[in-house]
Amino acid sequence: MKRFIKCILCGLLLALSWPTYGFPFLLFVAFVPLLLLEHEITLKKEKHTYLKIFLFSYISFLIWNYGATQWLHYAKNPDGSNSWVAFLIPLFSNSLLMSITFLLFHFVKKVAGTWYGMFFFPVIWIGFEKFHLSWEMSWPWLNLGNAFANFSQAIQWYEYTGTFGGTLWVLIVNLIIFYYIRAYQVTHQKVYLWKPLFYSILLIGVPLAISFLIYQSYKEKSEDRTEVILVQPDLDPYEEKYELNGEVILNDILNLADKQITTNTRFVIAPETAFPGRGSILINEFKDDPYINRIKIWLNKHPQINFISGVSLAEYYNQQQTTSSRYVEKYNQWIDFYNSAIQINQEPEIQHYNKSKLVVGVELFPYANYLKPILGNYMLNFGGSMESLGIQDHPEVFKNSGLKIAPIICYESIYGEYVSEFVKNGANAIFVMTNDSWWGDSEGHRQLLAYARLRAIETRRDIARSANSGISAFINQRGDIVKDLAYLKKGSLKGDVNFNSELTFYVKYGDLISRISYLIAGILLAYTVAKLFLEKINLKRRGKIK
Repeated sequence: MKRFIKCILCGLLLALSWPTYGFPFLLFVAFVPLLLLEHEITLKKEKHTYLKIFLFSYISFLIWNYGATQWLHYAKNPDGSNSWVAFLIPLFSNSLLMSITFLLFHFVKKVAGTWYGMFFFPVIWIGFEKFHLSWEMSWPWLNLGNAFANFSQAIQWYEYTGTFGGTLWVLIVNLIIFYYIRAYQVTHQKVYLWKPLFYSILLIGVPLAISFLIYQSYKEKSEDRTEVILVQPDLDPYEEKYELNGEVILNDILNLADKQITTNTRFVIAPETAFPGRGSILINEFKDDPYINRIKIWLNKHPQINFISGVSLAEYYNQQQTTSSRYVEKYNQWIDFYNSAIQINQEPEIQHYNKSKLVVGVELFPYANYLKPILGNYMLNFGGSMESLGIQDHPEVFKNSGLKIAPIICYESIYGEYVSEFVKNGANAIFVMTNDSWWGDSEGHRQLLAYARLRAIETRRDIARSANSGISAFINQRGDIVKDLAYLKKGSLKGDVNFNSELTFYVKYGDLISRISYLIAGILLAYTVAKLFLEKINLKRRGKIK
C-alpha cells in the first residue's frame, strides 16, 4: 500500500505543478517519492523488479498526463460528442514513453551502481524530452522546463539554456533531496535532515536570484517600434469557421481591423487558417485569387499596412513532387494542402510560409508507410483536410522595409529551437497565428499562450499573438503579457511591438544541454551494457572452473 501511495503522490505533485492552474515549484520534490520507491525495490532484490518499477512509474506518469492534459477530450467528434480518442492516445502512449525512460534509469542504476544511475537520470530524461521534440509523434507538452511558463521572472536565464535548463534544474534538486533522505534512512543522523533543505534552498534560490536580477535590469531592445493590430474573430471552429462563406469571414476580419487602425499602424495580424473557411487558396493562382484581391483593394485605403494572416493554402502539380501530395483524378493533378501564413502588402510578391510542426493525428499521419496498413486512413476530424498536410522543410521569415517577421503557426510555438531558427534567419519580432479553440474554455489555450512566453525569453523578441477565439496578446521580451483580449471576446487589440536584432546565447547555440545529455547518456548506457556483458562472461567462466 505504501508503494502505491508513493507513486500516486509523485503523479499528483507532477500534475499540480503544471500551468496554468498549478504551482511549478512542486516539481522540485515531485520525483522524490518515485525515486525512493525505485530504490526500495532495487535494494530488496525482489522478483520481477523491472515489471514492478515499470508499473509503479506508469501509474505516476498516467496521473501526471491525465491531470495536465485531460482538456484534450473537449475536442469534438463530427457528431458533437467529446473526442476521448484525442485524449486517450497521448495519455497512454506518453505515459508509456516516460515509464520506459524511467526503466532505463533503473537499469543503469541497478547494473552500474547508484552514482552512475543518479548521473544517468537527468541526462536520459532530457534525452527523452529532446527526442519528443524531434520525431513524427512529437508531443513535448509536458517537458519539465515548460512548467515555469507563467513565472517569467523566475526563468530569465532561459535566454542561455532554453527550457532544458529548467528540466535540468528540476531533476538535480530532486536527486539531491532523494540522496539526503536515503542518507538519513541509513545513518539516522540529523545532519542529513537539514542538508537537503540547505542545498535545495541554495540550488533553487541562486537561479531565482539571478533571474530576478536579470528581469529587473533588462531593458527592452528596440531598433524600431511599430503599431500592430491583432484580430480575434471568435468563430466557433465546429459550427462557423469551416461552414461560413469565405467572403463573410474575410470581410468580418477586415472590419474588425478597421475599428483600430490609425496612420501609425503597420501590421494587421489575423489568426491561424483565418480564411477562406472551407476550401483553400491556390498558390499557383495567387494573382487571380478573389480573397487576395479583396485584401489588396482594402490595402489601397491603408497603403502603410502589411496584412499577415493564417490561411489554408493548396498547390497543384502535374506529377507527384512530395510524399504528402495526393492525386485528384477529377483534375488529373497532384495536390498538396497546407496550414500556412501569408503576408500581403503593396508589393507584388505574396510571401507565404507553410507550417512545419504539425499536430499528430489532426494534420499529420505519423509514419504513414508503417501505420496506415495497420490503422487505415483514420485521422481526427477537426475541420479542414482529413489527410496529412504538406510542410515546409525550413523556417522562412517575412521581409518588409528592413523588418523581418517570424510567422509562427499555433503548435509551432512550443518548439523553442525551431522558433530560434527563424530568429537566426533574421526575424526581429515573432507573430503567432493560432486557433486553439477546439478544446473550449479549458487549460489548453491558456497553456499554449503561456508557452509563447518562453519563446519571448529565449529569443528576446516581442511576440504578437492573434488567436481565433483568444487569448490574443502582446508579450514583451521579458515574457510579460502586456495586453490581451479575453477568450471568446470578439474584437481587435492594438499594441506596440519592438523589433530587436541581437541574438541570445540560446538562439546561437540552441538546445546545447540536450546534445550534451545525449552524449553522456550514450556513454553511460554503453558502459552499463558492457559491464553487464562482462559480468555474465565472468559468471560463465567461474561456472566452468567449478
